[in-house]
Amino acid sequence: MIITKTPREIAIMREAGQIVARTHQVLKQHIKPGITTLELDRIAEDYIRSQGATPSFKGYNGFTGSVCASVNEELVHGIPGKRVLKDGDIISIDIGAYYNGYHGDSAWTYPVGTISEETQRLLDVTEESLYKGLEHAKAGGRLTDISHAIQAYVESNDFSVVREYVGHGVGQDLHEEPQIPHYGPPGKGPRLKTGMTLAIEPMVNAGQRYVRTLTDNWTVVTVDGSMCAHFEHTIAITDDGYEILTKLDSGE
Repeated sequence: MIITKTPREIAIMREAGQIVARTHQVLKQHIKPGITTLELDRIAEDYIRSQGATPSFKGYNGFTGSVCASVNEELVHGIPGKRVLKDGDIISIDIGAYYNGYHGDSAWTYPVGTISEETQRLLDVTEESLYKGLEHAKAGGRLTDISHAIQAYVESNDFSVVREYVGHGVGQDLHEEPQIPHYGPPGKGPRLKTGMTLAIEPMVNAGQRYVRTLTDNWTVVTVDGSMCAHFEHTIAITDDGYEILTKLDSGE
């Protein structure tokens, strides 16, 4: 069942989303060669808790980190640890904050130092694919209109969309219905309604689309070792389109 939210609930989710957005801004200042993913995790947890929220991912199904920190060929669910970031790396940081009973959820992929032009293009295309999908996030539309727009843009730029991991509804639970693939034909799935809150999160590989999970049972990597990127916003469907809940009020 897809749970639509009241204006009061969306107001709380907006606050949760602002905490997530500010946490991204805090971490962005620290992402540079020489820092470990565990250090980034601790900075994020300290900030989230300082805002009266708790990290959504900490302890989720046994996950030990406060954020997911995935480097280079790691797509999602990277466990923060001793890995030291190097010049030329990229890191995907997925952040969730639980505030007054509701979650905000957003992921972003950042360059570490100076990255190659092709890797920068991967980041640019993945980020832009998110917004191409959001162009179709409006009441009365079909869910897979979002999915199809993302896939079409990614593949037109010669990258691959991961199929095994999808976006999702979000609210009082971190993962709610519906599941939102980032590929497929348009015009399918439920109709979007005002009050739906969704996490749209294209995951894109520079090489083939195939991924596998490492023996830690969390970290997902590309099978061919290619770079990959992940961009995610939590949105609310409104009467006249959508609102991004995990974007800073200042427009950052």
